[in-house]
Amino acid sequence: MASIYTGGSAARVRRARSHPIHGILSAFPLALFTAALVADIAYANSANMQWANFAVWLIAGGCAAGVLAAVAGIVDALLMRRHRTSRRRRGAADLAHGLGTLAMLLLGIINGFVHSRDAWTSVVPTGLTLSVIVTLLAWITSWVGYTVRDEAVVEEVR
Repeated sequence: MASIYTGGSAARVRRARSHPIHGILSAFPLALFTAALVADIAYANSANMQWANFAVWLIAGGCAAGVLAAVAGIVDALLMRRHRTSRRRRGAADLAHGLGTLAMLLLGIINGFVHSRDAWTSVVPTGLTLSVIVTLLAWITSWVGYTVRDEAVVEEVR
């Protein structure tokens, strides 16, 4: 096993017992929800309806990719062998990641329905507000998820 330096303590990297499918799929909701927020901001500044159309399709893609990533994450969590000493510490982060992802998907679906309305009110102010919240949740849950993944791979050497 390879050794890495982690600021004063040696650590051993062990091979993950799962495939990186969850990590790969998790990048799509992050990018798509962020792009939808950018499209909403462009619509709020220009009132060009095509930006609202872009946003609703980006939101739909983010929700679909989010469901696929969530399923892959559940399978990954069930199959991954955890190190006994840090299981309790990671349990809270796992729970936060799961609940954050669930909130992101539910609010993303609601945001898609809000965006499917007609005219200015499909985006401003409710759709734009929901897009900001969903994008923040996507960034936060991705950050927490990658932190959980790193903690599962790196194990302290005694």
